[in-house]
Amino acid sequence: MIKNSISFSNIKKHNTFYFISLLFLFCFGCKENIKEDDRFVTFRIDPEKQDIQLYWKNNKGEIMKSIDVLRNNVETQHKKLVFAMNGGMFEPDNSPKGLYIEDFKILKPLDTLQGTGNFYLEPNGVLYLTQNNSACIIETRQYQHNKNIRFATQSGPMLIINRKINPIFQKNSKNLNIRNGVGILENGKLVFAMSKKEISFYHLAEYFKNLGCKEALYLDGYVSRTYLPEKNWIQKDGNFGVMIGVTESSE
Repeated sequence: MIKNSISFSNIKKHNTFYFISLLFLFCFGCKENIKEDDRFVTFRIDPEKQDIQLYWKNNKGEIMKSIDVLRNNVETQHKKLVFAMNGGMFEPDNSPKGLYIEDFKILKPLDTLQGTGNFYLEPNGVLYLTQNNSACIIETRQYQHNKNIRFATQSGPMLIINRKINPIFQKNSKNLNIRNGVGILENGKLVFAMSKKEISFYHLAEYFKNLGCKEALYLDGYVSRTYLPEKNWIQKDGNFGVMIGVTESSE
């Protein structure tokens, strides 16, 4: 009887361990499958498998400004625009605010100054893509340039820092606006999101946190636009500096 009792105990412990293991995998391994929020237009991308680039000027050196012009521009290259979004803040002349790198060339330097406005809310950050098609979102003060960075855009503030909501945000803030941002998941995939209605910084950050993002960066507000035909969300206007586009071959 003692022997049988011990065997039963071992089986019970084994089943308990098995259950806990499954629960752990469910909670931490399936973050990417969390249901999206209807308040947002959301798009996920694997930069290692999909063609994502930053855009500012066309081949003639003209600033494209709108998503419609961007779409027409990529079509001349026999590509189809799958997704597009404004990609950071800009100056009155539609030049990028802060760091901008395109095809390995630094077209605007990193901005480490202090100032007013959302861009300078602490800390701001950088989204960059490497030659090996990996993505990173990092605080500006931690950014170090290297020759493998193909694209980069600077903006601010950071929404998620090391899996936590930026502590400067207030949950009950009345500072509401249309807002968009980008987050990075544990597996290196990127998540872009834009609110359909006015929303606070806190609730935008909370959305990225709930999706499982380890870091997230605010891109802009009010002027924000998203082009995502697969979800019947087609905004082709805009008056931007940098834009983010995902394309596929149209041939």
